[in-house]
Amino acid sequence: MNLLNDPWLPFRTREEAIVYRPPTAVANPEIVDLALPRADFQGAAYQFLIGLLQTASPPQDQGDWLDRFIELPGVDELEAAFAPLADAFELEGEGPRFMQDLDPLDDVKEGTVSGLLINAPGANGIKNNTDFFVKRGRAEAMCADCAALALFTMQINAPAGGAGIRVGLRGGGPLTTLVLPESPDASLWSRLWLNVVTPRALTRSGQAWQVPRADDDSLFLWMGPTRVSDRKGTEVLPEGMHPLHSYWSMPRRFRLLFEDEACRCDICGRETTRFVRRIRGKKQGANYDGPWLHPLTPYRRDPKKPSEPPLSTKGQPGGLGYQHWSNLVLQDADASGALPALVVQDYVSEKVLAVDEERRFGEEIAALLKHARLWAFGYDMDNMKPRGWYSVEMPLVDVPPAHQERLRDWVQRFTDLARQVAWMVRTQVKNAWFARPSDAKGDMSHIDLAFYDATRGAFFHALHGFQKTLAKASDTPRLPSEVAEQWYRTLKREGKALFEEQALSGALEAVDLQRATAARRQLQSFLAGRSKGSKAIRQFAETGGFTLIAEPATTEEGVS
Repeated sequence: MNLLNDPWLPFRTREEAIVYRPPTAVANPEIVDLALPRADFQGAAYQFLIGLLQTASPPQDQGDWLDRFIELPGVDELEAAFAPLADAFELEGEGPRFMQDLDPLDDVKEGTVSGLLINAPGANGIKNNTDFFVKRGRAEAMCADCAALALFTMQINAPAGGAGIRVGLRGGGPLTTLVLPESPDASLWSRLWLNVVTPRALTRSGQAWQVPRADDDSLFLWMGPTRVSDRKGTEVLPEGMHPLHSYWSMPRRFRLLFEDEACRCDICGRETTRFVRRIRGKKQGANYDGPWLHPLTPYRRDPKKPSEPPLSTKGQPGGLGYQHWSNLVLQDADASGALPALVVQDYVSEKVLAVDEERRFGEEIAALLKHARLWAFGYDMDNMKPRGWYSVEMPLVDVPPAHQERLRDWVQRFTDLARQVAWMVRTQVKNAWFARPSDAKGDMSHIDLAFYDATRGAFFHALHGFQKTLAKASDTPRLPSEVAEQWYRTLKREGKALFEEQALSGALEAVDLQRATAARRQLQSFLAGRSKGSKAIRQFAETGGFTLIAEPATTEEGVS
């Protein structure tokens, strides 16, 4: 099975049909999306196709990128581009196998194919009977298609796995951020091509660009002898690898064992006669070290320690929300240390400008790049244990480069105020619930999450308000007062509503009305900017250029 030539990927058409085609189907304008049976497979398949386009058919400059964004290439054109790389994408056979060890690993004990799934229970979980939530036996057999994608998903996301079991190039459980067109009718080609950059953008200091070759093991590790990391000095560093290697990293040593028999795939549910039930795996695979920067992942560096490599952004308990938007979109290496993914930075600083330049010369280009979205997804890992999978989409806004620092400052002010209000709401709910709130145990993060969820729409409405203001500004723009005041009023309203919902939840006889009333009064005083601790409210109103309006005091009768 060859992953460039065989019809192994499921695609969704405009008519909502699911068809299996080779990767060249992305050039068909009737194909609008992928249709994988698992969320992590969906995200991995996007990365596979982006990496393939980036490797086989990269744009030479922004003009070339824009030409192919406007006019899709033909299937024949992609076939010709993919053909020289076909030998590196053979999934089985006597020679090199896609993302598998060149050694057949005959000397190691076989394991189940479920070992390729990040959320499958490990050997200890099965042995100790602790697989309560992710059950054993859910993936005993996979068709070749699903096995290929499970292998790729594991290699690009490989979490910590114990001594000698290597973690992925981006660290375990990395976030991936992609730029997507706003239109739900956009072709899959436009969804992928928005995340392809020029070779120049990919090549970092210490690296040399070379035309990709199928037999280059600095690009495809599996095409050469295994990089065994059983001693110091065997680390895989960026300067020793092809600039495209980030897309094809391979930290784990696996061999898929194929069988021929009528079988139903436990992942996609299709009948097959070629499947994988067992695999071989071995420790001491490629040990990635050094300042790797994957083009599809955001990072953070410590401004106080500029010599240390940046760390990839990971999924965390509580998921992703607008409070993370700034660090995922706007570069701020010197202050907060935020380094958005290269493809996001390229979109914001290069692609939008290229389109604007063409429009100024009279080209009639659809305003697709004026309305794009950010897709962020990935596992939340606790070492080798997955706690959850997150996938969110958020708007992207286009502002002139000269005003991007101003946008970051405004966004930071808005999110800082939201954090302050969320903290106060949670604090006063605890004061209402407990006689000794400082001694109260337990996770109350659900209150913060509910608050952020309730104010999400208002934040992105404010973001578009910023965009309008900055698009028209020529000198030093001021924070639009109507946007700032509306944000404050939204936080105030939703904070009060959430307190009322949470503080008085439960059986009425269990509610201490005196305690709840006191907590409510403290919250209202904070939100009105009257308390000693509400300096943040007063400063926000002063910066935003609006007046805090005094409200009549409430009495105990206000709580029922």
